[in-house]
Amino acid sequence: MNIIEKRIDELIMYENNPKIHTDEQIDKIAKSIELTKGLRQPIVIDKNNVIVVGHGRVQAAMQLGLETVPCELADDLTDEEIRAYRLIDNELAKGDSDLDLLEQELASFNDIDMGEFFDDEEIWGVNRDENTNNQEHISLNDRFIVPPFSVLDTRQGYWQNRKKQWIGIGIESEKGRGDNIADSPDLPTYANNGTLRMAVGTSIFDPVLCEIMYKWFNVDGGVIYDCFAGGSVRGIIAEILGYKYKGIDLRQEQISENKRQAAEIGVSPEWFCDDSLNADKYIDDNTADMVFTCPPYADLEVYSDDKRDISNMPYDDFCKVYSQILSIACRKLKSDRFAVIVIGDVRDKKGAYRQLVDYTRKVLTDNGLILYNDFVLVEQVGTGAIRAPKQFNAQRKAVKVHQNVLVFYKGDIRKIKDNYQELNLTEKDLSAEITE
Repeated sequence: MNIIEKRIDELIMYENNPKIHTDEQIDKIAKSIELTKGLRQPIVIDKNNVIVVGHGRVQAAMQLGLETVPCELADDLTDEEIRAYRLIDNELAKGDSDLDLLEQELASFNDIDMGEFFDDEEIWGVNRDENTNNQEHISLNDRFIVPPFSVLDTRQGYWQNRKKQWIGIGIESEKGRGDNIADSPDLPTYANNGTLRMAVGTSIFDPVLCEIMYKWFNVDGGVIYDCFAGGSVRGIIAEILGYKYKGIDLRQEQISENKRQAAEIGVSPEWFCDDSLNADKYIDDNTADMVFTCPPYADLEVYSDDKRDISNMPYDDFCKVYSQILSIACRKLKSDRFAVIVIGDVRDKKGAYRQLVDYTRKVLTDNGLILYNDFVLVEQVGTGAIRAPKQFNAQRKAVKVHQNVLVFYKGDIRKIKDNYQELNLTEKDLSAEITE
């Protein structure tokens, strides 16, 4: 580069420069020049001293009273190349940041006040002085159904109210599996009118979790593949929200019950009665826009006596088949798409956790996906408050009231913004989806 010192009064602003610098931006550039003890990045000029790149830096230097600035003379470029360079530089400077990494970097400063250059409203869209925590919460609920934090709290009123709305349309996911299939007692379910009831030992999938995962991690009208379909919730909600659902389950009585409920509600998800090892018969590779499933938690709930049912297999056999089924699901997923696995850890007969969540992470990452989000789903305590004293005093064993929601991504994370639109949902939009 041919770097020369030029007097500021010799430089000419390009009159058609489309980039706008606000007074606030010029102030920040001036502060950065002071921080770095001078202008460290040269101004690019043409042979006539017209600025090509660096209008903001020149304005800041003038504000600071500098007499000269370093310049690079771009005398080897044609007029058209210079105009292209100016526009391209302006456009590329608009690039986004990885906000998590930006937050980490900003937090690492001790002696420099980076708040002079970055503020919450500019980065996150939140003005802390004008918004109370409650107002921020409401705003997030409006846009995302529930706040998109790494802890998803099903105990909150907004969650429970929406859950009752969904159950009220006629979803009875516990049907088709029989009673008392779980080792854990008194798991809650809901009647058609949304009122709470207790079905002993039969867990159901949370419809609000289902909804937000679809909204957050699927594309409009996308195809969902569910390799452990189970009850009716995931399929029915997918179709109501405008997605295409394909699920596989071993048990014909479950499939029949799911289809009956869906028909009554007026939707038609595709459920196939088969072993998910045979998924190639029902869905082609690279055709699913989302993998969304909730596998058996080893033998915590035993769903049938079918020898192909991994819930009644010895744990080593469970892991082998489980990994095969998930690997096939990874093949079904398109590139630049998400896979969401709802999973919880379970204990072996000695009381030690089997680390099923970690094993699930390994299977997906071994298949080329990356772990992108790890949500903790906090559930209602239910009878846990009754069981906790005896259980903890006897063995120091905590009552488990959470599950993990693992979100994986297949492809180039830089394409997420292109494929997934911004969410700004309103209560009117959400109510219409449930009632239509």
